Amino acid sequence: MRAARLIKMVLLLQSCPSMTAAELARELEVSERTVTRDAQALSEAGVPVYADRGRAGGYRLIGGYRTRLTGLARSEAEALFLSGVPGALREMGLDDVASAARLKVSAALLPSLRDAPDSAAQRFHLDAPAWFREPETPALLPVIAEAVWDDRRIGAVYRRGDTVVERDLEPYGLVLKAGVWYLCARVGDGGAFRTYRIDRFGAAEARAERFSRDPEFDLPRYWAEQAERFARSILHAEVVVRLSQAGVRRLPYAVDPASAREALAGSGAPDAEGWVTVTLPVESEEVAHTQLTALGPEAEVLAPESLRERFMRDAVRLGALYGR
Repeated sequence: MRAARLIKMVLLLQSCPSMTAAELARELEVSERTVTRDAQALSEAGVPVYADRGRAGGYRLIGGYRTRLTGLARSEAEALFLSGVPGALREMGLDDVASAARLKVSAALLPSLRDAPDSAAQRFHLDAPAWFREPETPALLPVIAEAVWDDRRIGAVYRRGDTVVERDLEPYGLVLKAGVWYLCARVGDGGAFRTYRIDRFGAAEARAERFSRDPEFDLPRYWAEQAERFARSILHAEVVVRLSQAGVRRLPYAVDPASAREALAGSGAPDAEGWVTVTLPVESEEVAHTQLTALGPEAEVLAPESLRERFMRDAVRLGALYGR
């Protein structure tokens, strides 16, 4: 642990011209007294750490010293590619390796480029969760993430509806979708690929044995196919809707965008008033009522009759409210 901290201290000083004891203590998560002892240990080991006294003082490396300890470990290199997703890194327990990777890269940069990481961070930030949601990090995410990185099998207990099942899984990849974590895994030894919500795992334990990854597996492609299949699988009903031109523009924002595009592509020519009639696949009449309400007077439900009657009742109630 101390050796890793000493290396990190050297890399910090190599990345910055000078750092105070307080700044180093904050970065290394130790006391200023520990920083002083570490600086002395580095000096005794031949690393030219110099301490400037006074108000503007601090620690710095002298003589243009540069460490050769900038080679990235595999885990650090992998984490570096996720460094634009700090929340996800923290939840997976990869904060430390990502920090070490960024320090090593910064230390290897020319002095004129040392501000590149901060410059990029001020220009791009990913906030994955949807609005008005405070997602909770699944307690088992770090365990599962470690198994994914190491290609280790996991034994898991998974809750599916009212039943609980035990699974032996080959964890291939993690997906963060709208603040919810999913595991894409292969069942057993060479079985089918399936998708699991991580917050539904009741238990998960990484096995000692590793598995051989299928070289044909492509996580982005797999997820895109599964997401499209899921979206289509829940669309069990159809409604016929007449839309104004404003309704046409707003439809993809009110319902599943792919379903909206498909419905609009199959619509006929506008009528004399410029309205178009579409047949729209929906999850259920209840869901369609909620979604199409967002279109207000820009949509008229033609079928089924039961849904049309819902909107007629809504119209009567709204007229009573606003006609007072």
